[in-house]
Amino acid sequence: MSDLPRRDPRQEWIARNRLHPRHAEVLQAMGQGAASEWWGPGGLVRRNPHAVGFVGPNGVKRIDRSGTQQGACGGGTATPTAERKPLVEIDAPAFMVAVVPDMAGGRLSGHDRDLLGLARQLADADPAARGAVVAVVFGPHKEANFGEAGIDRLLHLDSPEVTGYAPEARLGALIMAEEAWAPRDWLLPDSKLGGAELGRRFAARLGERAATGVWQVEADAEAATGWHCTARGAAGSLDIRRPLPRIALALAECAEPVSETRHAATELALPQPLPSTLSRIQDLGQVSVDPSGVALSEAEFILSAGNGVKDWQGFHHAAEVLGATEGASRVAVDDGFMARDRQVGATGTWVTARVYVAVGISGAIQHLQGIQTCEKVVAINMDPGCDMIKRADLAVIGDSTQILEALVTLMAQAREEKRDAA
Repeated sequence: MSDLPRRDPRQEWIARNRLHPRHAEVLQAMGQGAASEWWGPGGLVRRNPHAVGFVGPNGVKRIDRSGTQQGACGGGTATPTAERKPLVEIDAPAFMVAVVPDMAGGRLSGHDRDLLGLARQLADADPAARGAVVAVVFGPHKEANFGEAGIDRLLHLDSPEVTGYAPEARLGALIMAEEAWAPRDWLLPDSKLGGAELGRRFAARLGERAATGVWQVEADAEAATGWHCTARGAAGSLDIRRPLPRIALALAECAEPVSETRHAATELALPQPLPSTLSRIQDLGQVSVDPSGVALSEAEFILSAGNGVKDWQGFHHAAEVLGATEGASRVAVDDGFMARDRQVGATGTWVTARVYVAVGISGAIQHLQGIQTCEKVVAINMDPGCDMIKRADLAVIGDSTQILEALVTLMAQAREEKRDAA
């Protein structure tokens, strides 16, 4: 399972109780030569808050709850901690819970991960008869951590028929999956990215009365399915409580995402190829959109501003020239420089951008948590010792105004050279 040590619960309690007479003794034993992480008595990963984390710009030791500094040496992204999590393998599941994530930008979004957390809640409710979570993914993707999201089986359909906007072809694929494995539950995101439409089409085809706008699911022994769900109704003005049906379309934050285990994510295949159908819908491809209109949770390239930005007009101009979606730290939002929906972090929006550029952001722990799944982080800051510099894959030390101006100039030169070459 894992090589993490196990601690005595009594020792843990003493270490947390600063008034206990043995606090200093136990604290020294845990902090010197002892592991900073271990398995607790309940099977959860426990983190020693007194172990060395990282020192902030004011000389205050901070706990790295985001995991980005774990095992890091110098700058750059930290060593992945997935190997420390227990691997869960369900060879003969009693039933299946199927999830159809949106996969915005080719990766699992925060909404998708919440949905998978709900699927795990349904699958793991009975330890004696555990279910397996099956994810149905359409088209090419860039996701590499399906197992860490709680997926036991992965059905990846990448044929041209289901790529792009193809609700009819995707509906046919779901029908084939239903006939092949007959999942007990089907979960889809109730979102504008395709999950809401596909889920309603699927429910109509199966003759099921789906639950939409679901934001909470709880065990209920009196319900026919053993669960009841609470959903938003009447344009969000009231809650509707009903037994959980086979097909549910859930909202974001419907459950906690999986974070303490990793799963096998074994690949599945349909028993026969997808049938070729004459679709009544023609996908004409993607069109360019204004980056400022892209939601932070869906943005691939984010230019984020913090307290260190002084020339806001120059920042907005740089974001427009670079084609980046604008983000901000909580300080910049509280000061009125950016709108509240542009706030990045645990108290704002969790982002999954391919490139995240932090301009003048020191790196509070809430902000680091919100960007922990970004592929590449670039930090522009005057303080070489700030936490954002430690987190970044690439750090640029200097005045943000001058650096952004230089980036704009380089972009203009590159575009001129491209036009001349054409």
